[in-house]
Amino acid sequence: MASVTSLTDLVSEQLASALSATRPEASADPLLRRSDRADFQANGILALAKKAKANPRDLAAEVVSRITTGDVIKDVEVSGPGFLNITIADRAVVENLAARYADDTGRLGVPLAEKPGVTVIDYAQPNVAKEMHVGHLRSAVIGDALRGMLDFTGETTIGRHHIGDWGTQFGMLIQYLLEHPGELAPPSEVDGEQAMSNLNRVYKASRAVFDSDEAFKERARKRVVALQSGDKETLELWQQFVDESKVYFYSVFDKLDMEIRDEEIVGESAYNDGMPETARLLEEMGVAERSEGALVVFFDDIRGKDDQPVPLIVQKADGGFGYAASDLTAIRDRVFDLRATTLLYVVDVRQSLHFKMVFETARRAGWLNDDVTAHNMAYGTVLGADGKPFKTRAGETVRLEDLLDEAVQRAAEVVREKAKDLTEEEIQERAEQVGIGAVKYADLSTSPSRDYKFDLDQMVSLNGDTSVYLQYAYARIQSILRKAGDVRPAAHPELELHEAERALGLHLDAFGDTVFEAAAEYAPHKLTAYLYQLASLYTSFYDKCPVIKPQPPRDVAENRLFLCDLTARTLTKGMALLGIRTPERL
Repeated sequence: MASVTSLTDLVSEQLASALSATRPEASADPLLRRSDRADFQANGILALAKKAKANPRDLAAEVVSRITTGDVIKDVEVSGPGFLNITIADRAVVENLAARYADDTGRLGVPLAEKPGVTVIDYAQPNVAKEMHVGHLRSAVIGDALRGMLDFTGETTIGRHHIGDWGTQFGMLIQYLLEHPGELAPPSEVDGEQAMSNLNRVYKASRAVFDSDEAFKERARKRVVALQSGDKETLELWQQFVDESKVYFYSVFDKLDMEIRDEEIVGESAYNDGMPETARLLEEMGVAERSEGALVVFFDDIRGKDDQPVPLIVQKADGGFGYAASDLTAIRDRVFDLRATTLLYVVDVRQSLHFKMVFETARRAGWLNDDVTAHNMAYGTVLGADGKPFKTRAGETVRLEDLLDEAVQRAAEVVREKAKDLTEEEIQERAEQVGIGAVKYADLSTSPSRDYKFDLDQMVSLNGDTSVYLQYAYARIQSILRKAGDVRPAAHPELELHEAERALGLHLDAFGDTVFEAAAEYAPHKLTAYLYQLASLYTSFYDKCPVIKPQPPRDVAENRLFLCDLTARTLTKGMALLGIRTPERL
């Protein structure tokens, strides 16, 4: 692949060279940013002038005198107290975009990271034998988008779905199944909806017996011990629950248009055998200590009521292990077996304190260090229109499947209203892509740490910052390309660009820089903001620069079609990284 150096980097290189030639003894970052008055504004002069004890405007003028204008930089002027306003040459804009357009790998000329690492992403963590609800949405959607962006930069990503498949409730479920055989059909004979129906039925029935029959409750507790000790019959029935749940999980993730790989579903149970070793190591290293019979880790800065320290409990006084032990064992596995350089956890913000303690414990043990880091990508809550956690009218948690089905239904109404030449089958297909895309985009366009309101009417709107607006922009471009007849997209660097063409072109060139920035900061909302601005700039370009009617001169038409096509490729690539499809026709 022939990678393309962005215009931002080309300008930065020239500025850095001019700055170095002006003051060899001082280093300065050009600090380029977009400006209303020019294509870029360089803000590094003030800091450099302060170090050199020079007049900022005089220093800026000296730097300008050392910049060669022509191929890339058309003009530079000193502004304000010592800023540099920089204008890019039209030819440079088109030639850079043409190089991106010529890249047949689908990467739009964006280079891979020089030193990529290995990131293990812990996301999409449903619980066995339980329905997925709206609370599971953000972990899945955000994690999938982060993985798409990191993969694009060249990072090796490994998914881990730390499903809840271990604990005391399974003693109750397994004991009930032992006493009522045949309640669960083989997973191969049910679909996702049937699987969840079976699991719900067994769970409710077992819970009813557990709450009313003390003898059954005691048998269930003994069954937990049998499970943890590896009893063959108990494990076989436990596996039935896991397999049945996977059928259901896959059906929901399929609706979300997400790929979940079976080998990446590694639940709490996978770390059961390693937890005693984790506890032993922490105690031997002096990281954990015994307190009232339990093995715990204390922290100076984490205290509760009456200023009492709040410990992380690695092992309970009765010898049992909890979440801390499985999470720490998972860290050992991911660092030493998977060779991860970064551990990324996409979890509810309410678990932030837990992971703060887990990560600090792992650092004290040496499992995390300068070469291996962990990040808690804590996300906020999905809210209803009333600003409270999203519930049904009856006050119950919203089933994720119901929410997705309603999104598709609303999207079908929008598509049907706009559709001119689509069959009903095509409308339903587009509705799935539009509806699911709308749900994902609304989530991703909000900073992960913030709460957001779930408003389907706004999500499927054709106006405003929605995925539907972007999808229609893409579909409009495809329609233009189909109607262009024998005029084909072709770059013409010799042409002078209209202001709207320049704005669109400069933004197109910034795609790679934006993806790398969003990936480095774990901020998918920065990519959605870029894509929305791209669609908006395209709309402005389309309004001001005729492409087909009225037909401009052929070379102008070809150049504008080239900008249209590159915009479409950039939109579809950016949306794909976020896990959102772009239909060819809408």
